[in-house]
Amino acid sequence: MRIIGVAFILAATPVEAGPWVQDAGRSQVITKYEYIEASESFDDRGDRVALPGRRIDRSLGVFAEYGLTDRVTLQIKGDWQHGEDPAFSYEGRGPVEVGATVQVWRNAQTAVSVYGGYADGGEGRNAGYAAPGVGKSDWEVRTSLGHSFSGTGRWSPDRSFVDLQVARRMRDGLPDEARADFTFGAHFGDKWLMLGQAFGGIADGDNARWLLLETSIVRHLGAWSLQGGWRQSVAGRKTPVANGPVVALWRRF
Repeated sequence: MRIIGVAFILAATPVEAGPWVQDAGRSQVITKYEYIEASESFDDRGDRVALPGRRIDRSLGVFAEYGLTDRVTLQIKGDWQHGEDPAFSYEGRGPVEVGATVQVWRNAQTAVSVYGGYADGGEGRNAGYAAPGVGKSDWEVRTSLGHSFSGTGRWSPDRSFVDLQVARRMRDGLPDEARADFTFGAHFGDKWLMLGQAFGGIADGDNARWLLLETSIVRHLGAWSLQGGWRQSVAGRKTPVANGPVVALWRRF
């Protein structure tokens, strides 16, 4: 169950550990690098239009979580960002978020949790659709539902899982947002994990919309894991058509 739970903290959205929390006294740290670029944007009707120049966003982030009890996991996330587009060139701290996930129900295969967190805005992009430095602070509440499955045939994975998360993000300096994330993971033996993820959101009012897909492969090496994947915007409004690689190094304690 521990390896299943690890998969959920690599979403593109702010901190979320998913429905399976850490055991009491256990922790993990994830360092993640993203290189995302865009030469097009979705306009206010959802059509693709060319940007006046290429947009590049780079970030190096750290996510850490600690099992306070078997049902409560504390979390913190932050990153350092550097990017450029025809209008801006920026470098600085991104938002720092602290929060806690409480597992409210679970059995052998299914778990339900709720998350609450606070983020302090930084000098980088506090939202993918906003200019650098826009946005002061955020509060988020999130509900997660996960279910795991055993393998059913010769060519099926040994274990798999699905995770559905819905969230409301209350923002100071940016529109409030509704978000929904979905993850499917498949374990092949004890060493390999394949992930397919979708991240969607809607900003209040006549504002941004986005849907991103990410696929990745994780290789487990004892207490360490290495992840490599690709993220791609597939639909949106008033957001860049962004894509690029994502790599992460996990360490469990």
